[in-house]
Amino acid sequence: MGLYSLITGRRGPSGFGSASTAEEVTQGIDATNLTAIITGGTGGIGMETARVLSKRGAHVVIGARNMGAAENAKTEILRQNANARVTLLQLDLSSIKSIKAFVREFHALHLPLNLLINNAGVMFCPYQLSEDGIELQFATNHIGHFLLTNLLLDTMKNTAKTSGVEGRILNVSSVAHIYTYQEGIQFDSINDICSYSDKRAYGQSKLANILHANELSRQLQEEGVNITANSVHPGLILTNLFQHTALLMRFLKFFSFYLWKNIPQGAATTCYVALHPSVKGVTGKYFADCNEVTPSKLARDETLAQKLWDFSVKLINSVSKKNYLGFDDTT
Repeated sequence: MGLYSLITGRRGPSGFGSASTAEEVTQGIDATNLTAIITGGTGGIGMETARVLSKRGAHVVIGARNMGAAENAKTEILRQNANARVTLLQLDLSSIKSIKAFVREFHALHLPLNLLINNAGVMFCPYQLSEDGIELQFATNHIGHFLLTNLLLDTMKNTAKTSGVEGRILNVSSVAHIYTYQEGIQFDSINDICSYSDKRAYGQSKLANILHANELSRQLQEEGVNITANSVHPGLILTNLFQHTALLMRFLKFFSFYLWKNIPQGAATTCYVALHPSVKGVTGKYFADCNEVTPSKLARDETLAQKLWDFSVKLINSVSKKNYLGFDDTT
């Protein structure tokens, strides 16, 4: 799916393309028996994903940092669909403590878990460390979702085994993964302020999203678990993610309007990979415009993916000790 397809909306092998909407790609799909967690479902493509999955019958659990915004999102979803099942839980992905609290609260609901959509993120932030001392974009976009996924994995495995229904894990990445640091991931200087670039740090975190999904997919296949793991590029959508460069993005959009999507189009690839039957059994892939595409060379590097996995575990363990928290969900 190249630039021509993006501009024209030409449909790819899936039957969908850049102009397809989230409602269109899920038309006729019954998700009544599914439970989905969506991070960052309070606005933009996250909220549209939550709305459409709810419309198809899924019980949607929204993990949100801003509970006021979450309540507003839930009210709007229910306004459009009075039968929607939406649960709100507090979640700050830049905080290991918050992630563990979210998982405990979710487990207390005694719900199954079929879909995990790692959608939330921050973009182009000025240099900042999270409360755990990790560069904020890497902490929020990758480490937070990496830990969340690991802590929810047993529940997903049990659900897939008892229900016989394939579980799906989805990381919302970006084409920005191609614009990262030279080595891909700065393992030796994740927190280095001197080499920090807000754009490259964002690209690094989005590359990490793809590598995480790929390595997770490999491990799940090796284990023989009925769960897939994929990543997607939603497209260029002017949402609150651009808060740090809003004026620049509006200027660029004026001269490249044909490359941008609206929110229903931006949520289409996420909803397609999460629900569509044609994606059953497909794992370790990267999607854009509702079709499988090839990511960068670094994103296909299996050794880099395994190195990132080990690095992420060690980083979380080192931080957890400082906060008297363990990587396993025993507290």
